[in-house]
Amino acid sequence: MALTKTQRRARIQKRIRKTVTGSAAKPRLSVFRSNKEIYAQLIDDLNGKTLGSATSIGDKAAHGGSKTDQAAVVGKKIAEIAKAAKIDTVVFDRGGYLYHGRVKALADAARENGLKF
Repeated sequence: MALTKTQRRARIQKRIRKTVTGSAAKPRLSVFRSNKEIYAQLIDDLNGKTLGSATSIGDKAAHGGSKTDQAAVVGKKIAEIAKAAKIDTVVFDRGGYLYHGRVKALADAARENGLKF
């Protein structure tokens, strides 16, 4: 029996989360990608807290260009949020998506703006 796209992604997510955990000093940068928007969160898994989040929803700068450009804007925003929280190193969680396209654009923009992972 073939797996659906969401079942396959859930399986990959589970495999990733076994090894990737975030702490207060080095949070997990989690990415969620919908058909229209992209979201990023800084998560402390040890305490179960979200330290910061950025999204393309309602952002005029993000909706100026393509969805890849939106992802780059969100990557820049999450890096600024991390800097404000005095976080410079994160663990990247691609959320079961391929490291390609929008996910890669978000990661590259976050790296360019000072996050290390």
